[in-house]
Amino acid sequence: MKSFARKIVLTALPFLVCFTVPSEAQVAVQSVASVGFTVSDMDRSIAFYRDVLTFTPLSDVEVDGPEYDQFWGLFGVRARVVRLQLGEQELVLTEFLSPPDLRPIPMPSYSHDLWFQHCAIVVRDMEAAWAQLRKHHVRQVSPRPQTIPRSNVAAAGIKAMKFRDPDGHNLELLWFPDGKGHPRWQRGGTDLFLGIDHTAMTVRSTENSTKFYRDLLGMTVAGGTLNMGATQQYLDSLPGARTRVTGLAPKLNPPSLEFLEYELPTAGRPFPIDSHPTDLWHWQTTLVVSDVEAAASALRDGAQFVSSGVVTLPDKSVGFGKGFLVRDPDGHVMQVVSP
Repeated sequence: MKSFARKIVLTALPFLVCFTVPSEAQVAVQSVASVGFTVSDMDRSIAFYRDVLTFTPLSDVEVDGPEYDQFWGLFGVRARVVRLQLGEQELVLTEFLSPPDLRPIPMPSYSHDLWFQHCAIVVRDMEAAWAQLRKHHVRQVSPRPQTIPRSNVAAAGIKAMKFRDPDGHNLELLWFPDGKGHPRWQRGGTDLFLGIDHTAMTVRSTENSTKFYRDLLGMTVAGGTLNMGATQQYLDSLPGARTRVTGLAPKLNPPSLEFLEYELPTAGRPFPIDSHPTDLWHWQTTLVVSDVEAAASALRDGAQFVSSGVVTLPDKSVGFGKGFLVRDPDGHVMQVVSP
């Protein structure tokens, strides 16, 4: 590929020209089946998530063929897809063996950049989990765990810390005190790392994102907070950070989605205009719906599809048999599938 075609063009993408919002959502997301992203070295990534964060490998397959070309919107695809489990939640890693046009996450990269997305992992003991990260020399975003102050009533007492995997994907550790978080995180046991609570995405406009996820996909707004002050600044390693956080829940259990709208500093750099699934900043969040064709129809007037349309795969080796990829208003990719 010629050098000019490999440049990362940071121009705002016209992902949604307009919304056709029905009086009631035409579809309803039943669950967030998994969170996933593209990796550069699958064996290294498996070792990180297995040995540092205690994920368990579920499946490891290689796929190719015209159906996968149509699904990922690429030509000549061959990909290795690995599904990992922590608690009852799944993380999906994809390494593209072909085409070879992998590009790294732009650096420096900050949490108010619109390509930002992270995966939040719940822990039983924050100090022990932090010690595990330090033991393995993991790159940290936060200098140490932060405790949400009492002034933030909805989130008071929650401990959090942000860090990165070997490719630079953003991750977060979360600890919930009694009465906070989903009840499953208060169950007894001995495991240090418990599961995935949510995936959070930076958005330019909470209102526009809500129209997409609530009004078109039938997700429920589950509350929100305004995070600011020294705790948020050190958590993000971003001076002056002031963040409007909005949670969205599917019908079933975690993980859920979160919007991060940065009031200070305001929304940073947009998604690169030439983004593809082979890029390391590519995440895909798997939303399960009962009728994938109805979901595609609801999103057709305005949303940018990565896939050619609804694609039926040869089998369910990647965890589902039919679905499509589509971008939300800021460029984050949703993988919409049927059970």
